[in-house]
Amino acid sequence: MRGNGIGRFWSGAIFFGLGLGLILVPQQAASRSSQEASAPQSAADEAVPAFHAQPPQGELPATMDPALFTDPLAQNAYAAAAKIKKTLYQQPCYCHCDRSHGHTSLLDCFASKHGSGCGTCIYEDLYAYEQSQKGRSAAQIRASIIKGEWKTVDVTKYQKPLPSN
Repeated sequence: MRGNGIGRFWSGAIFFGLGLGLILVPQQAASRSSQEASAPQSAADEAVPAFHAQPPQGELPATMDPALFTDPLAQNAYAAAAKIKKTLYQQPCYCHCDRSHGHTSLLDCFASKHGSGCGTCIYEDLYAYEQSQKGRSAAQIRASIIKGEWKTVDVTKYQKPLPSN
C-alpha cells in the first residue's frame, strides 16, 4: 500500500506540472506575439544608426593602414575610407556598431579593425566612395544608404588595388 501512495503522489505532481505548463505557455506565446507585432517590420522602419549630420569641425581620426590587412577587399575598403573620411563621418552604419561598439559614424569602423571583418561596413564604405566619385554630397549619400542602396555595390571589382589618386 505504501508504494501505491508514492505512485499517486508522483502522478498527481506530474499532472499538476503539465496543467501549469498548459496555462503558462499560451500566455508567454501571446506576450511574445504582441512584442513581435510592435517590432519594426523592415530595415526602413528601424531607427537610423548614429551619424553626424554636419561636416567635421576639426581633425578626424586616421583610418588604419590598408597594408595591415591581407584581404584585398579589406585593403581597398581602408584605402577608399582614407580618401573620403569627411563623407564617412556623416554616414550611419547599418551593422549597428553604434550600439555594440559605441561608434558614432561609419568612419569609426575604418579608424579601427572593425571594418575589415564586417561586410556591411565594407559595402557601405565602397558605396560611399563610388557615390562621392560621382560628385554626390554626404547628405545625398546618407539618404541613399538609409534607403539600403549600399547593398547594390559590386565588390568583385575591388579585388585589385584602387588607383592611388
